[in-house]
Amino acid sequence: MAARAFLPYADPRLHRAAEPVDTVTETVRMIWDDMIDTMEAMPGVGLAAPQIGIMLQLAVVDASDKRGQAVRMANPVVLHESVKLRSHDEASPNLPGVSAPVQRPRAVTVRFLNETGEVEDRDFVGLWATSVQHQIDHLAGRLYVDHLTPLRRKMLVAKSAKLARR
Repeated sequence: MAARAFLPYADPRLHRAAEPVDTVTETVRMIWDDMIDTMEAMPGVGLAAPQIGIMLQLAVVDASDKRGQAVRMANPVVLHESVKLRSHDEASPNLPGVSAPVQRPRAVTVRFLNETGEVEDRDFVGLWATSVQHQIDHLAGRLYVDHLTPLRRKMLVAKSAKLARR
């Protein structure tokens, strides 16, 4: 497959919700394959389809040490989240060159359509949970900077834009 280009932060598609996937088709599987190639090329631990301009609720996550363990998800939704929070420095290729710590639940249970088209409920913990929640935000038209104060968000967006002009 092929790595795809990322949308810039200012693209309005990044700031609106993606459409649900009715069924897992061969086309959806091909998109997931491209998303995994794109995620690996970053390198990163997750990717949502809107980040590359595909407005479908598709995400991939691979926070494994060895790699090659990507979970493919369509229409993911958090069913349960832990009370205990975890802080992690988050970043996005749509806002290159900057990152910020974001507090999210340490563990989540997520329901999604898997690569065979079956409904699956899966528990994610630690970096896996952080990445899954980050991707679900993208599918809803939110980026990690939306969890920050307006001033901090404005500063990071400006810094990223300045770095991009270099």
